[in-house]
Amino acid sequence: MATDIVAQLADSLARAAVGGEGELSYKGQGRKLDDASSVEDMVKEIQDFEGLEALRLEGNTVGLEAAQAIAKALETKSDFKCCYWSDMFTGRLRSEIPPALTSLGDALILAGARLTVLDLSDNAFGPDGVKGIEKLLKSSACYTLQELRLNNCGMGIGGGKILAASLTQCHKKSSKDGTPLSLKVFVAGRNRLENDGATALAHAFQLMGSLEEVNMPQNGINHPGVTALATAMQHNANLRILNLNDNTFTEKGAIAMAQALKHLRSIQVINFGDCLVRPAGAIAIAETVAEGLPILKELNLSFGEITEEAALAVAHAVKNKDQLQKLDLNGNCLGEDGCKVLKDAMKGLNMGELLGSLSDDDGEPEDDDDEDDDDDEEEDEEDVDEEELEEEEEEEEAEESSSNKFSTPAAAPRPPDVSSFLSFPSPDKLLSLGAKRAALIEQQVDVSDASKTAEAFMKIASVYKEENNDVKSAVLESIDALLKKAFSSPSFQGYSFVSSLLVLLGLIKSEDKVKPMRVAPGHLHALEHVVRQDYFPKESVAVLEAFVSRNNKVLESCGNARNGLHTTLQRVRSES
Repeated sequence: MATDIVAQLADSLARAAVGGEGELSYKGQGRKLDDASSVEDMVKEIQDFEGLEALRLEGNTVGLEAAQAIAKALETKSDFKCCYWSDMFTGRLRSEIPPALTSLGDALILAGARLTVLDLSDNAFGPDGVKGIEKLLKSSACYTLQELRLNNCGMGIGGGKILAASLTQCHKKSSKDGTPLSLKVFVAGRNRLENDGATALAHAFQLMGSLEEVNMPQNGINHPGVTALATAMQHNANLRILNLNDNTFTEKGAIAMAQALKHLRSIQVINFGDCLVRPAGAIAIAETVAEGLPILKELNLSFGEITEEAALAVAHAVKNKDQLQKLDLNGNCLGEDGCKVLKDAMKGLNMGELLGSLSDDDGEPEDDDDEDDDDDEEEDEEDVDEEELEEEEEEEEAEESSSNKFSTPAAAPRPPDVSSFLSFPSPDKLLSLGAKRAALIEQQVDVSDASKTAEAFMKIASVYKEENNDVKSAVLESIDALLKKAFSSPSFQGYSFVSSLLVLLGLIKSEDKVKPMRVAPGHLHALEHVVRQDYFPKESVAVLEAFVSRNNKVLESCGNARNGLHTTLQRVRSES
């Protein structure tokens, strides 16, 4: 029975639906679209959709012939703006993808479309795939492009250079036309761009000068590439988010980036985690932070071989940052005493709750020699762990609305901020939301989206403390309010919620490449409470029991919490 119910999870996804005004969505349906006959219905729906502005094809697999048929249907859609085409070539031959992309791009050019969003993330098409969109990127269809998302596409150095040249050409042609390309969002993590690819893109970024968000984590970029990017960022004065996590700055790159930050008064999120900024680099960044960056919300300098002195410099640099929501200095070289000193320093600034965990601190360095000569830097760059460069980037980048800015004296209590709690959960933040926390969380989470609801559950449950009644009550109260609202909605997909929950718990793999969260006993305690509630569908209990009862390393560390959940699931199922 459990097997039959689990099988229904894949079948419970919605069929084609209008996702909003002007949008047609086939997102996450897992369709295998090989030829023209397999997309007949889709083609007709596209043709019949007046004023089509956006098409979602994520989570399907599209062959060349199918892509050509879809392209034909798009040739008359002059209002078209948004291509949500991530993860749509799974299982396809590398040789199929470039001509498929070329067909789609040619159709948009023929239609006279004016794109604002082009998302091709999680399509492993390599440099040849970039060639497949080269003509599109250079065309008038992209003169209006605002968001370009190419995360995890395997572009490599060659693809990075082709992409940079295409953007440069687009900017030159659009400028002559009186509408210069003003790209705002650029996402290209996990592409192995390395120094040459990053440097080529830096020239394009500098030319445009319009970027507001740059995400390029895990690209094997060393200090020459970082320095080129730093120079380019100085010319993008409206930059709000800069994420270069898991590249190798060393002190040279960190100091160059510190200089660049002096020109970026709109910056809100700086993620230089796992970038080996070292003490001198951290101190240089601290000086820039202290002197400016008035609306900084998040600063991540984790895993950078930073010592106690440099960490304290960073802490004192943020003391007047009234909008700061998180300072991450985890995984550095502070030692036990240094961690305590840092925590005390942040508490003394009335900002203790903003300091992230220091649980992965590497301990004090074995010697006091922090010099970083050229030989050391070259050695560090050669020693970058290849496996680390392949690890999944933590996808939790909080995109904060600029309308939520607040300014309070450094010593004043901060107002409740649900988005801050959901971005970086902590027991103190949950309690600080006050008696109306459940209602505030309800308002923040889109319960019509089962995956977002599951993610919110995991984040709330992560702060559960069995021994702290106040926190425990706050967690369960918030979860009950959220899930009651979700399950009471006729359109809420219960099976999709359970499926998403199992993915986040690491019990099943996601076709959408969603990364599991770190599972803690609190997640299982909270889930044990939920399955006993009237709002939770009893048919989903069997699904959960089927997975919790298996031997799984993910749940081994949760010991008694897992056993308690398993027992409760068995009891609830037997009573139903």
